[in-house]
Formats: sequence, structure tokens, C-alpha cells
Amino acid sequence: IADALTFLAGEREHLEEAWAGDIIGLHNHGTIQIGDTFTEGENLHFLGIPHFAPEMFRRVRLKDPLKSKQLQKGLKELSEEGATQVFMPYNSNDLILGAVGVLQFDVVAFRLKEEYKVDCVYEPVSINTVRWVECSDEKKLAEFKKKAHDQLSEDGGGYLTYLAPSRVNLQLMQERYPDVKFRETREH
Repeated sequence: IADALTFLAGEREHLEEAWAGDIIGLHNHGTIQIGDTFTEGENLHFLGIPHFAPEMFRRVRLKDPLKSKQLQKGLKELSEEGATQVFMPYNSNDLILGAVGVLQFDVVAFRLKEEYKVDCVYEPVSINTVRWVECSDEKKLAEFKKKAHDQLSEDGGGYLTYLAPSRVNLQLMQERYPDVKFRETREH
């Protein structure tokens, strides 16, 4: 790996070789994600790092619409880092942030403003929980998508998600569509 670094406090040193367990720094331009593994050629398979269903949600609105490119880039990079999860509803151009705790929204707001020069408003949204949707029967999945279109979105990884407005709503959808799997986690 070219340009690998070791670091301790303010010191950085280029390194030629690393061993299992070494902590190294790599320059990354969006090609390396959390959970990626480097080997000398061995074929390894990991289940991945799970993404848990968020418990809190906010709609992100730009104060300056000309900064949409910076917002998209910032949210993509911050979600890859695990700062928050991003959902893009099918029925609108909204961007929905999902988090486990309110502090995550504060961190994202600060970093968007300081690192990406993007000032946003964070609005409450009527989402109680999210589930990743899977179905092996394409016909049943298409029927579900047609019926649930207004609650469907894509997460930052491009996976189909259901944005449930309430626990009762989620339970009813699970009962009506027993062949559709509503997952609380998504593997990397």
C-alpha cells in the first residue's frame, strides 16, 4: 500500500511494512470504507459491520440551495464514517438523517458547517423507525413497493428501506406482507 503512515501524537512516519494488529493511516478519497480488509492475496470473507436501525430522524434543509453539491458530498462522507445514516425517500427530494442519539445530529451539523461550509436546518420528521427490506419473490416485492411507495427510501448504500411512521404501522405491514423481510440491521 503506497503512502501508508504510522502516527503517534503529532509525529507521522512513512512505513514500508505492516503486520496484523498494526494501526496505520491511509490517505482515502472515498475508495476505502469501514470494514474493508487488506491481505497479501488470501481470500477472506467477513459478515461485515452491521448498520443498526436508527431511533431518531431529522429532515435536512439547505439554507443556501447553491450548496447542494457540498451537502451531498458531506453527507455521503459522514455516513461512510458512521457519523449518521442517510435516507432518500422515493416520494420526495428530501434527505433524512437517522441516528441512535441526538448528539450525532449535533456532530453532523457542526462538521457540515465547518468542513463543508454547508449551513442547514434540521427539522423533525414523522418517522418512528426504519427497516431494511428484502424479498426473494420479485412479484411480491413489486406489490409491496407499489402499496408502500410513500414510506420507501434508499439508504446511503443504495439498499431499500421502509420508513415506518409508527410501530403499529410497521407491525401491520409485516402482517400484510409475510414474505417481505423487515430487517433491523444491515450488514456492510
